[in-house]
Amino acid sequence: MNVIFTCGGTAGHVNPALALAGYMKKMQPGVKVLFVGTPGGMERALVEKQGYDFRGVEVSGFRRSFKNGAIRDNLRAVRNLMTSPREARRILEDFRPDLVVGTGGYASYPMVRCAAKAGVPTAVHESNMVPGLTTRRLEPYADRIMVGFEECRRHYRHPEKIAVTGTPVRGDFFELSRNQARQKLGLTDDRPLVVSFWGSLGARDMNAKMVEFFAREQAEGEPFHHIHAVGSNGWETMKRALADRGLDKCPSLDVREYIYDMAVVMRAADLVICRAGASTVSEITALAVPAIIVPSPYVTNNHQEKNARILEQHGGARIFLEAECSGEDLFEAAREILGDPDRRTAMSRGMSELGILDATERIYNTVMALVK
Repeated sequence: MNVIFTCGGTAGHVNPALALAGYMKKMQPGVKVLFVGTPGGMERALVEKQGYDFRGVEVSGFRRSFKNGAIRDNLRAVRNLMTSPREARRILEDFRPDLVVGTGGYASYPMVRCAAKAGVPTAVHESNMVPGLTTRRLEPYADRIMVGFEECRRHYRHPEKIAVTGTPVRGDFFELSRNQARQKLGLTDDRPLVVSFWGSLGARDMNAKMVEFFAREQAEGEPFHHIHAVGSNGWETMKRALADRGLDKCPSLDVREYIYDMAVVMRAADLVICRAGASTVSEITALAVPAIIVPSPYVTNNHQEKNARILEQHGGARIFLEAECSGEDLFEAAREILGDPDRRTAMSRGMSELGILDATERIYNTVMALVK
């Protein structure tokens, strides 16, 4: 069997495809896999690092602006819109797939659409609560749309196509128990662990607020352990800020550029403070860990707040909008949650209602049913 996975733009689009590809090769060792994305996109490095073949289709999005070269970029997008179907058809003719699965990003569109028009079974996985532009445009063509939560179904014109599968979470997130993870991190007392991060690049304004959060922790005698990932863009600024405030030698505060052992750290966490990207949402619901969420206001269609609101509705998360919160607000919320065992239990229960631990298996069964 030959399978094409098409995705790009962010790791949140690529990782579900990699998880499914790995599971598929485990279940069917003879399967041949090809990834299709944009030639210069970050998806290429992620895919090739895992040993999969990759081919590119030149696709780009439109900019809603007339500044900073937007007109030039939009002309290039129009040109790509004209040429990408031809590139996609050439890949179909060369690889002759039995199945095409899109997991998001502009690169998914020409490949899934051309495959559907050629009679090849197709499926699309949408990680966010509300479908993005690519998923909306592909809905008429795809045989199945796979989503994270039952509540997502109402956002589609063809609910009969919807399969609730969840979003895959890396298996190493479940290799350790909470106590084993705490031991591995060297946490030897009973104080809870707060884990905070704003994405791999970071967020300048939110990191500045976290400095105020750290100062309150120090003033209150460090009531909990805290691991914070700054992100590459703000690392030098954060180091200076910690030194200036005398916060660089707090024994219970571990500020890092990046959390490389995220599976261990998240497994040990009692409270997570984060954005609401689709991958993060799938992780915290699968782990059933309470969260304070500050959705990014800089994403298309405000989809992070929409992701976060469903967690709030189930009682698993408290939400702050970035423009309306301070480091003091976040600290007080964390202290209230961690100081109330009943509330923590209720929040964990709300998260577990949404967590889907067998998402990869569900996705596999859904797409294989199309082939059969």
